[in-house]
Amino acid sequence: MIKEDHLKPGDKLPSERELSERLNVGRSSVREALRALELLGLIETKRGEGTFIRDFKGHQLIPLLGTFILQDEASKRDVKETKHLIERNCLSLILKRAEIEAFLTDKRWTEDSINDDEFFLTIAQLADNHLLLRIWVVLADYYNSLQLNEQHPVKEHYDKLLTALANRDEVKTAEAYRLLRGLSNE
Repeated sequence: MIKEDHLKPGDKLPSERELSERLNVGRSSVREALRALELLGLIETKRGEGTFIRDFKGHQLIPLLGTFILQDEASKRDVKETKHLIERNCLSLILKRAEIEAFLTDKRWTEDSINDDEFFLTIAQLADNHLLLRIWVVLADYYNSLQLNEQHPVKEHYDKLLTALANRDEVKTAEAYRLLRGLSNE
């Protein structure tokens, strides 16, 4: 219905009565579903105004679902490996088709402590593949909720990666990425 009606964050949902009629379900079922969506932070009810779609960015759906699924060690490994595969593919894509000079000279990367998510979010955006970006954001969100207590990469590893990117050297970029992530030669 959201897609069909072209609704976006901030738009008002139809009334309970209309939802009940359109979905062929009872109003109590609609109320229950709306309560669940509100608990997940996906909609917001404003007294006297109606129910509105919230901006999904920053919602707690991923950590919430993660507490119920993907808790075994194999699933955690899969999330980590998939996140790393996407990061490597994004690096490869930006070497081939992105203007990366502004990225390379960004002052955020000269600081002593680099925000890893911010760094790779920028890389995923530069890769100019919307699907990879969206998948990476979801995986990174879930990965962060796992709290794996892993060691953070050191500044020198980011510097090596930035140098390899500046030289547009795919082999050195791959090596620097593996070093940054503490991966063996795969």
